[in-house]
Amino acid sequence: MKKKLLAITAITSAVMIALVACNDQPKAGDAVAIISKDSLIKRGEYLVATIGCDDCHSPKKMGPKGPELDLEHRFGGHIANSPLGKADPSVMKNGWLLFSQDLTAMMGPWGISYAANISSDASGIGNWSEEQFIKCLREGKMKGMDETRPLLPPMPWQNFGKMNDTDLKAIFAYLKTTKPVENVVPAPKPMSEL
Repeated sequence: MKKKLLAITAITSAVMIALVACNDQPKAGDAVAIISKDSLIKRGEYLVATIGCDDCHSPKKMGPKGPELDLEHRFGGHIANSPLGKADPSVMKNGWLLFSQDLTAMMGPWGISYAANISSDASGIGNWSEEQFIKCLREGKMKGMDETRPLLPPMPWQNFGKMNDTDLKAIFAYLKTTKPVENVVPAPKPMSEL
């Protein structure tokens, strides 16, 4: 009887250990983020506001206290028909970089780069997949596609690429909810064309 009880206890213990070891459920200490779509969007809104996406990707207009966001074109990037004053490329020789008044265009040793449209419009990121967005920020690839030009300064993709997947997905989810701004941003110009 004792041997039978001992055998049953041993078999039961082995089955229990096997069941626990094969369980795919996360353990209490595992960092698995299960976030609702609404929470993901709210997290994205917070991140976009704190990491400064508006600084370059949203045109500004002058208000009583200086530059203010042009909310009609928020996240629309450099507006295609927006005039730029004549800039003197010789200032680059003295170590200077130039920004446009609304901070959506920048001149440096590479030429002129324009802030991209990151609104939900098709001329922005409206047709992008989440994978493209993440690749764009992780690898510095224009539109998150292979065989495209690299992202140009001042886009700090090297910093944003260090964000975790959940945060990058949250930013993308939020940007996809923004007002679409139809605006095809001009192509960058190399210094030889200035």
